[in-house]
Amino acid sequence: MTPTLGQVFLSELFGTLILILVGAGVCAAVTLPKSKAQASGWIVISWGWGLAVFMGVYAAYATGAHINPAVTLGLAAAGRDLAAGVPATAVNIAVYVAGQMVGAFLGAVAAWLAYKKHFDEEAPAEAKLGCFSTAPSIRSYGWNLVTEVIATFVLVGWIIQSGKTPSQLGPLAVALVVVGIGLALGGPTGYAINPARDLGPRLAHAVLPIPGKGGSDWSYAWVPVVGPIIGGVAAGLIVPSMAGLF
Repeated sequence: MTPTLGQVFLSELFGTLILILVGAGVCAAVTLPKSKAQASGWIVISWGWGLAVFMGVYAAYATGAHINPAVTLGLAAAGRDLAAGVPATAVNIAVYVAGQMVGAFLGAVAAWLAYKKHFDEEAPAEAKLGCFSTAPSIRSYGWNLVTEVIATFVLVGWIIQSGKTPSQLGPLAVALVVVGIGLALGGPTGYAINPARDLGPRLAHAVLPIPGKGGSDWSYAWVPVVGPIIGGVAAGLIVPSMAGLF
């Protein structure tokens, strides 16, 4: 059955909420004072985000489980429907992205609520921000952008070529791809690979009453938005044309 626009919005909202709740939650678990998982490291974060994708994909299966504007735009660039019976029109794309952005914001708020007492504890401002949004290990906007483009190209290219359905191996496979991207390409920027994943939680950080939170680093915020969009669209344009070669 073809989903209505309202169902598209709610499905993508819920899937992205689950993605960010679990993903931001693992960042908080590893980072914040007195957490039982504090200092457990990058491997835990990478696997946590992979499992967050796994859960988010199942939660939004009814609409193709994009949970990422880069995926939505990549499928549109590839000339694909966004889901069964949902063509890639401007209105449909806008509804997908709106649901993803609202879901990302709400997921970040839910993660903050889960760790409220830990966010109230004294900690470096950048550590608290890192629970919500990404930041580069070496700040170089041009090269940070390149990293995000490459990492998102890998993700969206794989989804376009291999991701078929959330009812079989799809969610597990894309989760493992995300883990691999995190381990291999996440070091330079924290691998947003999803404009909603970074911008929605960054907005939540800006408005939530978090003691000692500092600024939200808006000077960097464009990189994890623009980079994944470029990478996703590039994958949509390039990968289908190469499919016949393999």
